[in-house]
Amino acid sequence: MLDATVSYLESPAWQDLPSRIPASKSKKSASASPSMANGNGKANGTAKPRKPASAKRTFEIIIVDDGSTDSTSSSALSLARLKYPTTDIKVVTLEKNIGKGGAVRHGMLHAGGERLLMADADGASRIEDLAALYACMDELEAKDKAGRAVVVGSRAHLVKTEAVVKRSLLRNILMYGLHTILRIVGVGHIRDTQCGFKLFSRSAAQVIFPSQHLPTWIFDVELLLIAKALGIEVGEVPVEWHEVEGSKLNVVTASLQMLRDLVVVRTNMLVGRWRAGEGPGVVIVDSKRGKSGKVE
Repeated sequence: MLDATVSYLESPAWQDLPSRIPASKSKKSASASPSMANGNGKANGTAKPRKPASAKRTFEIIIVDDGSTDSTSSSALSLARLKYPTTDIKVVTLEKNIGKGGAVRHGMLHAGGERLLMADADGASRIEDLAALYACMDELEAKDKAGRAVVVGSRAHLVKTEAVVKRSLLRNILMYGLHTILRIVGVGHIRDTQCGFKLFSRSAAQVIFPSQHLPTWIFDVELLLIAKALGIEVGEVPVEWHEVEGSKLNVVTASLQMLRDLVVVRTNMLVGRWRAGEGPGVVIVDSKRGKSGKVE
C-alpha cells in the first residue's frame, strides 16, 4: 500500500489534478497537500485555482501502529529510509493497543494537511479514488464559510456484486442488521459508514476528532454523528474495494461490541453528556493558524 500511495501522489495523475478553493479563501496563498493517518490527506476548496501550474503538490504520510506485537513499525521505518528517503513519512508507535478509532484519532490530530485522509493499511481501497473524494470536497467546502466538509468513500454500490454476495450468510445478515440500527441512531442518510476511506477538511477534522470518544471499530459512526450535530455536510462517493484476507476480527463478537457502543454513543449524545465540539484532550496551539485545538 505504501508503494501504491507514494507512487500515485508523486505521479502526474495526482500532481496535475485541478484543485480549487472557495472564493472566501482565494486571496490567501497556500500549497495543496495530502496527509495520511492510518492514512491522511491535504488540500482545499472551490472557485479559483488553488496553486500555480508550477507548484508541486505536497503530502505527508502518517502510519499509526496501534501497539502491535509484530514488526510493523520497524518494517515501515526501514522501507521509508531505504526506498523513500525524501518522502515525508512519519511512523507513530502507540505503546498500548487503544483500538482502531483511537489510532486514527491520534494520527488525524497530529496531521499537518489542509485535507486529511484516513485509509486502512490493508490496501482494500484504491488510493487513486482519492481524486473522486477531492472533487466532491471541492463542492462541499464552497458551501461552508469555514470550509468544513467530510467525504466518505462508499461501497454501497457493491452490495449486489460478487464482492458482497459471496460473503457468508452470517456476514450479510449482520451487515443488513447494522444498516437498520444506523438508521435508528441517526446516520441512515449515509449508505456506507464503515468504509475505511474518508476525507476531512482540516477545519472539520479539528472540531470532529477532539469530540470523539469511541476508540473501537464503530468510531466512524460517532464521527458522522458529530459532523451531523455540528452542521457539517457529508458527501458520499463510490469507491472500488476488495476484501483482503487475513482479518483476525471475530464477526459475532465485533458485532455485539458495535451494538453496545452504538447504544453508548447515542445515549450519551441524547442526554447531553457527550457534546459535539467538546471532548477529551489537552489544548495545543495550531502553529499554522495560531488557534488552540484539542489533542488527546
